[in-house]
Amino acid sequence: MNHVRAPQPYSTDAPIVFLAGSIEMGAARPWQDEVVASLADLDVTVLNPRRQNWDPFWQQHPDNPEFREQVEWELDGLQRANLILMYFDPDTKSPVSMMELGLFHGRNLIVCCPDGFWRKGNVSIVCERFGITLCRQLPELVEAARTFLS
Repeated sequence: MNHVRAPQPYSTDAPIVFLAGSIEMGAARPWQDEVVASLADLDVTVLNPRRQNWDPFWQQHPDNPEFREQVEWELDGLQRANLILMYFDPDTKSPVSMMELGLFHGRNLIVCCPDGFWRKGNVSIVCERFGITLCRQLPELVEAARTFLS
């Protein structure tokens, strides 16, 4: 497995798995690390948007080059992905992840939305409407990903 963190460049012939979902620094647990460890034996490139040197004081504006680089890296990765794994952490609001669910609902997408997420009802109905696999816990998400990739 090749694990690539934002905003690192990558080139690969292996299937691309993008880890979309809750990142809210200080609120979301580092769930991406669990998924990366669980998929380590597969021949895939995992794109992880959780940037190690993220500065929460960066102005979130299109004219800010660091912010633009992050958002464009994520959008490029989401568009290139063979599989998108999306996790909604119950301790977050995750508005960008909800937007991405709408943007990429027609792609190969597996969603995990545990009980307690503030908009679980909305996420559940969207997944039902568009035939998206919906998991309740992270291990179930990993297992669904492994099944898809095999």
